[in-house]
Amino acid sequence: MLFSATMPGEIVSLSRSYLTRPTNVRAEAHTESEATPQVAQHVFQAHQMDKPEMLARLLQAEGRGLTMVFCQTKRACDRVASDLAQRGFDAAAVHGDLGQSQRERALRAFRNGKIGVLVATDVAARGLDVDDVTHVVNFECPDSADTYVHRIGRTGRAGKEGVAVTLVDWSDLTRWKLINGQLDLPFAAPEETYSTSPHFFEALGIPAGTKGRLPKEKRGDRAGLDAEELEDIGETGKTRSRGHDERERERPRPPRRKRNRTRTRGGQPVEQAAPKNDNVVDAVATERKRSRSRRRTRAGKPTGETTESQTA
Repeated sequence: MLFSATMPGEIVSLSRSYLTRPTNVRAEAHTESEATPQVAQHVFQAHQMDKPEMLARLLQAEGRGLTMVFCQTKRACDRVASDLAQRGFDAAAVHGDLGQSQRERALRAFRNGKIGVLVATDVAARGLDVDDVTHVVNFECPDSADTYVHRIGRTGRAGKEGVAVTLVDWSDLTRWKLINGQLDLPFAAPEETYSTSPHFFEALGIPAGTKGRLPKEKRGDRAGLDAEELEDIGETGKTRSRGHDERERERPRPPRRKRNRTRTRGGQPVEQAAPKNDNVVDAVATERKRSRSRRRTRAGKPTGETTESQTA
């Protein structure tokens, strides 16, 4: 049996290749939206520079538990996770540039509640089952309707309720309208929203007066990523930011070896000439100096020729 939240053409071809006379069974009615019905969905039109502040205030909403934040690129994941850590949140990134041991440590810490925010690419949108995920945030607009369904499906599992928030930038409005039309959602024109908008606080249950940094008295409730042991299973992946791991040091480069180069002419080595006599060298230098001496000219002609013509 093969289970999938969506059934695109690639998955259908895969099932027909390995299964014998497969039968497609849908778990919902054809008239029902593919999006998880028990997930409260919110879509806001946000400015790119204001998104970090909106995310920090959203993470302080009432009843917020484990939260997954999805980004489009690996570099964006590292940037968002680092920014949340500076604001006082226990966050970790998961993407393809991290080694297997680093990804496993972040996922274990997230499942065990040692960190409260997991920032990931779409590598964590499929096949990841974590209990008690209350919020899913699309920090960047997904690229397709299937990706949106898989992302918000990380919450509201096993009959539980969840909250999905999507922040759509101005440049992503066209793409979001296509997703909205395919899923038949009522967010064709998201409301323009900022981190200080009253309807943003009201819709997500954010206490009034919440700022973009976690108060010091609320920090330290979780053990953090360092409390989870990092298993040594070989390659540990790359780190994009040096501040991500303070123990990382730049390795010294080995000294460059000098190569003995042989002068060639027409593909054949040229023998070095024997040292010349000092008198011969001086004579050659004097001759070259004379040949390079400048001649005085007048109207483009040497002065001697001009004088002869005038005399004649």
